[in-house]
Amino acid sequence: MPVITISRQYGSGGDTIGKRVCEALGYSYFDKNLMARVASEAGISESDIVDLPEHTYKMRGFFDKLFGRRRSAVEAWTSVTTQPTMSVETLDEAHSVSLIKNTIIEAYKHDNVVIVGRGGQAILREQPGVLHVRIIAPLGARVLRVQTAENVSLDEATARVKHRDEAAAAYLERFHDVDWDNPLLYHLIINTGKWETEDAVQIILNALVHLRMIANQ
Repeated sequence: MPVITISRQYGSGGDTIGKRVCEALGYSYFDKNLMARVASEAGISESDIVDLPEHTYKMRGFFDKLFGRRRSAVEAWTSVTTQPTMSVETLDEAHSVSLIKNTIIEAYKHDNVVIVGRGGQAILREQPGVLHVRIIAPLGARVLRVQTAENVSLDEATARVKHRDEAAAAYLERFHDVDWDNPLLYHLIINTGKWETEDAVQIILNALVHLRMIANQ
């Protein structure tokens, strides 16, 4: 069955939509537990299991550009049990992203998975049987959602939304050489300023059915 990647603007509801799609299909959600399990099955060392989510990426400063590399804090797991122990370690970014890429490719081989963020639309863009979805919403709507969900001021919510979007765009450009907003990367772009969560989920499910039909022709 097809794999689904979901790229989302911060505050657009993409994470919630991804989880609802998993519930509707019985799919696995690509989170820390699944990363650890897939990595273990692929023979990736426990000490090498890392996560560098795109929206937490820190954009390069002057000295990083000057010396051409940097090291970043990434989430790492010291166990591959159902409850991995997470610690924050400093690793070379390129190494970290390579490990994430390998883990996503292994998850793709398992099938029946929803991958939210982490450059999934770029890593799997040439792979068959993948539905690429982009979730967006107007800035004002996203700011209000973040303000309510995170209980912060309007100014703080605005700053968080803009920073997370800029970080994700920089991550995709730096490590995958793609424009985060390029519509040609996606089969579907859903505006949650126009559609409710359940509507968005149904649109994705309908598209998945159509993708299966094409694959079976």
